[in-house]
Amino acid sequence: MSLPFYLTFIRVVMSPIFLVLYLYGTSWGISVVGLPYVLLGIVSICELSDFFDGYLARKHNKVTDLGKVLDPMADSIFRLTVFLSFTQGVVQLPLLIVLIFLLRESIVTSLRTLCALQGVALAARFSGKVKAVVQATVAFFILILMTVYSRGCLELESFQLMCFYAAGIAALYSLVSGCEYISANWKLIKKAFAH
Repeated sequence: MSLPFYLTFIRVVMSPIFLVLYLYGTSWGISVVGLPYVLLGIVSICELSDFFDGYLARKHNKVTDLGKVLDPMADSIFRLTVFLSFTQGVVQLPLLIVLIFLLRESIVTSLRTLCALQGVALAARFSGKVKAVVQATVAFFILILMTVYSRGCLELESFQLMCFYAAGIAALYSLVSGCEYISANWKLIKKAFAH
């Protein structure tokens, strides 16, 4: 078990912690003003761990098949948990947005797995990396807005509308990147299912 593995594992462990703190943090004594900063800290730790686990694995020649599977899985679990949390509480994102994220991840992951079982490898696409950056940026944006709202400097309706539009942009790009992934790998997908 190498350091990159533990960094990946951090994101899986932090997912339920983020959810529980978002929903119940104020009940446990965290102030309304302080809670967004705690959540920002968790997201920052997880996004930094995402960067460093890949960097360290490549630098120290510790890229493994297990890591190739666990790393994107941990990313998906954490980011989906964050946006699922945002459907509750003060943010109130529509569940449809999270379902778009989930649908995209499920289709791409299923295709990669099914093709791999047929001996056909589907490479990750640059659009997938951009999708991850967009989702992370929107999560940070919503939490920063939450700090402003918690201090009474932003109306609830304006806060929720800005969160909706930001998450909507991320959902739209997730769909685009999913379609681009399927389109770019269409010949390989057809080859795998032709077996």
